[in-house]
Amino acid sequence: MRFAYKHINSPVAYCALTIGAGTRDEDPDVNGVAHFTEHMIFKGTNHRSSVQINNLLERCGGELNAFTTKEETVVHATVLKEDLSKAIGLLFDIVFNSTFPEEEFTKEKNVILEEIKSYKDSPSELIYDDFESYLFGEHPLSRPILGTTSTVKRINVGDIKNFTSKFYLPGNMTFSIVSELPEERCLKLVGHYFGLDKAKKMESNRWTNCDCFLSINTDKVKTISKKTHQIHCIVGSPAFSLYNRERIALSMLTNILGGPAINSRFNQILRERNGLVYSVEASYTPYMETGIFTVYFGTDKSKLDKALKLVKHELERMRSSMLSATAVKSAKKQLLGQLAISMDNPENLCLSMGKSLLAYNKVETIDYIREKIEETTAEELQQIASEIFSEEKMKVLIYK
Repeated sequence: MRFAYKHINSPVAYCALTIGAGTRDEDPDVNGVAHFTEHMIFKGTNHRSSVQINNLLERCGGELNAFTTKEETVVHATVLKEDLSKAIGLLFDIVFNSTFPEEEFTKEKNVILEEIKSYKDSPSELIYDDFESYLFGEHPLSRPILGTTSTVKRINVGDIKNFTSKFYLPGNMTFSIVSELPEERCLKLVGHYFGLDKAKKMESNRWTNCDCFLSINTDKVKTISKKTHQIHCIVGSPAFSLYNRERIALSMLTNILGGPAINSRFNQILRERNGLVYSVEASYTPYMETGIFTVYFGTDKSKLDKALKLVKHELERMRSSMLSATAVKSAKKQLLGQLAISMDNPENLCLSMGKSLLAYNKVETIDYIREKIEETTAEELQQIASEIFSEEKMKVLIYK
C-alpha cells in the first residue's frame, strides 16, 4: 500500500484511506453498488457492531466519514493526535473485516432509496448527473453515483462482497496522514494494521482497465421536463483527463470564467450586470481518460434565452480573443491564492494527497502546481479554449 505523510503543528490528526473503486467500476445491472458498499462498511465487522464503529472516535471528540465518487471511495477520520492509532485501526477494520449483516443491509437499502428521492428534489445537483449521462452515453462515467431506484433494489449482499473482493485490495489503495506525530511513528501505525496479511497485497490493474470510449451523440440540445420554479441549464463538453499536461491550465481558465470568486466573468455578466441569475458556476472535473467542463446556471423561464446567449458569447470570446498579460497575471495570482487557502485546510490536504498518490503514484506538491500555473501563457489559454469550448463539442441540457 502506498503511503503519504505531511507534518503539521496541531493537536489534531487527519488520515484517509483512498480506494480505487467507484461508480465506473460497477456492473451496469448493479449501478450504485460502490456507494452502497460505502454505507455498509459502517454496519458491523468481525470485531465491532455498528454502534461501536460509530462511537469509537466520536466519544473521543473525533469524526469518521466517507464518500464515493465516479472513480474512488474514500474513508477518512479526524481525531486528536493521541487517538490516531484508534482511527487507523478502525479504518482497517471496516474496510477489510466488514460482515455486511443482512438486517442492516435491508435497512440501509431503504435509506439509500430515500437518498435518491431526496436527490431528485435538488434539480441544481441532479442536472449534473443527467448531463454526464447525456454527454458520456454508454461510457461507465455516465452512471449516477447513487444508482437508480431499480438498480439499487436489485443489489444484494453478494454483490457487495463481490465488489469488495475485487477492488478493496491494498495494491488498489493509498493511505495518507497529516499529523504532528513523527513520520516514522505514523508509518509504523499504518504498517501494523495494513502490512500483516500477505494474501491481501495483490496489485490491482484498475487504473489501466478501461475498454470503453465516449459515445458519439450528435444532438446539441436536450430538454427534460421538470416541475421546478426555475429553469436549470448546463452547457458543457468533454475535457482533459487526469493525465493531460494541460489540465492545470484548463483549471485556470475555468476559474476565470466561473470560479467561486465574485469577479468571475460569468458572475459579473449574468448576475451583476444583467440580474439574470442568483448563482452561476463553471467547473472542470478530470477523470482517467477524459474529463468534463460545465457551466451551470438557474434562471427564470423568460430569461433563459438571454442567459444562454451570454454564456455562449463569452465562451466564443475566450476562443477568439487572447487574454491580456495583466489579465493572465491576475488570474494566476487568484488561482494560487485559492489553492494555498484550500491546502491550508489539513483535511483537504490529506484527501488531496491520497487521491494524487492513487492517480499519479506521487503527491503533487503545491510548489509543483504553482510552477505549472506560472508557466501558463495567454496563447496556451486561448488554444485550450478553442479546443474545449468549440461549438462542435458543446452540448446543452435544460430542465424546463
